[in-house]
Amino acid sequence: MKIAALVSGGVDSSVVVHQLKEAGFDPTIFYIRIGMEDKDGYIDCPSEEDIEITTFIAKKYGCKMEIVSLHEEYWENVVNYTVDSVRRGLTPNPDMMCNKLIKFGTFEQKWGHEFDKIATGHYATTTEINGKTYLSTAADKVKDQTYFLGQVDYLQISKLMFPIGHLQKSEVRRIAAEQGLPSAQRKDSQGICFLGKINYNDFIRR
Repeated sequence: MKIAALVSGGVDSSVVVHQLKEAGFDPTIFYIRIGMEDKDGYIDCPSEEDIEITTFIAKKYGCKMEIVSLHEEYWENVVNYTVDSVRRGLTPNPDMMCNKLIKFGTFEQKWGHEFDKIATGHYATTTEINGKTYLSTAADKVKDQTYFLGQVDYLQISKLMFPIGHLQKSEVRRIAAEQGLPSAQRKDSQGICFLGKINYNDFIRR
């Protein structure tokens, strides 16, 4: 089975690679660049450190790795959606749209279609009932991320794997520490990725 593993450099997606290798798979690792440079300044995630960690993971487990860019697609779809929602007095959810339109949308169209499954570090699970695949909650109810996957459609869910969905966050960190992964003690990412260190309200005002 050909598996594409979306790895960000964080502890969760790092352990995904370990779990897949333990299960006998040989995933291809993808790091997706989604930051964006605009006329008023650079907006990006801390991608250098992320790529360094992801590269380490790839070498440690002997996986092929690709760095792919979805800058333009992210800006056109997720950032524009965010700003437009605020303009209309609504509360946007960029992470939900990123999953639907970018990670499991554009990525699938450009690279994911060559693979049988796409594995991510989301805290979620899937359940098969009468031959159909349904999105299900994670074992860790505090870290459960099914809300952010709520816009993902049936075909997308059918192709997804959540290798850490049955684990508690503490177990994920324990595995990372035991395996000597550099992300073991890394803080969980918070906020909206494309903003980097830029204040959300300042960005919206601008």
